[in-house]
Amino acid sequence: MTDRTLCLGEALVDVVLRDGAEPVEHVGGSLFNVACGLAALGDPASILSWWGRDERGARITGAAAGAGVEIVAGTEDAPATPLAYAHLDAEGRASYEFDLQWRVPETGDLERYGHLHTGSFAATLGPGADGVRDVAARIRDHATVSYDPNIRPALMGTPAEVLPRITELIGLADVVKASDEDISWLHPGEPVEDVMRRWVAAGPALVVVTRGPWGAYALLAGNRDMLHVDQLTVEVADTVGAGDSFMAGLISGLLDAGYLGSRYAARRLRGARWSDVQPALHRAVITSALTVSRAGAYGPSMTEVETVRARDTTLR
Repeated sequence: MTDRTLCLGEALVDVVLRDGAEPVEHVGGSLFNVACGLAALGDPASILSWWGRDERGARITGAAAGAGVEIVAGTEDAPATPLAYAHLDAEGRASYEFDLQWRVPETGDLERYGHLHTGSFAATLGPGADGVRDVAARIRDHATVSYDPNIRPALMGTPAEVLPRITELIGLADVVKASDEDISWLHPGEPVEDVMRRWVAAGPALVVVTRGPWGAYALLAGNRDMLHVDQLTVEVADTVGAGDSFMAGLISGLLDAGYLGSRYAARRLRGARWSDVQPALHRAVITSALTVSRAGAYGPSMTEVETVRARDTTLR
């Protein structure tokens, strides 16, 4: 067993646009944010992605080094670095447009990773999507897998076009995290609870759906009851990276508890009770709240998380 997590998917530069303000650029991308979030929490993380050796790519490389994230060979061989234009509304909520290409470099030996996290458009956008699926299927022989659909309509086409691939990856995953907006786009008009139960029946041991200021719902394969986790009340700077921070906190907490990192850990998760996984869910809530209180995809440290936990007895 190894505690190193491989984050497979996009790393890019976010160009943040607010009305009446100059554009601001941040290094980001869902999978890059999760890798940095894990590293900030003290969990070894690697990024397998696709960016260029241009000026913006150098910034991503530097940010990875600064965060303590290992870059897998081949990641920096793209012809150009991907861009995401994040348009923020008056409440700090982001909508996106993209300028990018995506493929999966050669992966080599996967035995050194105990956990794979993937998702977002990297899991549905060709030609890289086939590579993501293949890595997930290969690594599942010895490691655990988490998946976040992280819907980006500008890159994903229609729900009908991407749902088969998303369903396939849900079936390969041990943990699935999505937002209520993701589910509304994929399954318009269906209650979130019904979709969660269907996803759990497809294979994952744990499904979590974030609902913004209303917290999160969680469902375990071994428990028919759904758990509601309250969100922390914070002053929001913007929501960039909030879901990725939640994901990093959740993975970190489950790794620390021995519920991710090997197929043995996966079996433990399948038999877990709510009291077993609540600390990981609380860590996810705290990391997400700390992120939205800062501009950009900020990854809080374990010291910051423990400071919040010490102040709030409901999170212990």
